[in-house]
Amino acid sequence: MPLQKEVVIIIKPTEMWVGNEKAPVTLMEWGEYESEECAKANEVVKQILEKYGDKIRFQFRHFPLTKIHQRSLKASESAVAAGQTGKFWEMHNILFQNRRNLGTTSLKLYSREAGISDKNFLDNLVNGTYGWQVQDDIKEGIGRGVKELPAFFVNDEPLGVKPTFDNLSKAIDSALRKSKKKPAVKKRA
Repeated sequence: MPLQKEVVIIIKPTEMWVGNEKAPVTLMEWGEYESEECAKANEVVKQILEKYGDKIRFQFRHFPLTKIHQRSLKASESAVAAGQTGKFWEMHNILFQNRRNLGTTSLKLYSREAGISDKNFLDNLVNGTYGWQVQDDIKEGIGRGVKELPAFFVNDEPLGVKPTFDNLSKAIDSALRKSKKKPAVKKRA
């Protein structure tokens, strides 16, 4: 009798977000964990989430620049692995706090700090189990024209300016105004 292979459902980065699922504004960032600019943007995003509450949802997408940051790919994979246990955002923030020390052994330690008890975490990381999800993010980012990090989109529109608190707030306020001005559905006679 042939062995049945276990089917494992992987939660993709496109399904990992924080905030209100039905928010009128989606803030999306393409970034990586070794970048100083992305770490600064992460702090701005925390302030934005606090300011806008249920009016927005935020999604982080992976775009590791492996030519200049060799450890960024495994760091991204570790965040996706953390997301499988519901600990993506905890791991996400820990990775930014420790962006200068992202070796594989350190990533395993950070997983414990994030509250992950998956005994296969290190094996999955070493074996590249979540590499395809990171590659999918990179492909989508390239398709959207991402060239520099961090790259932000507000309701699928590129931000186009430095992601400061003021610039993000203006873009979100504009998107909120547009969402309130949706055309009324005409009734047929």
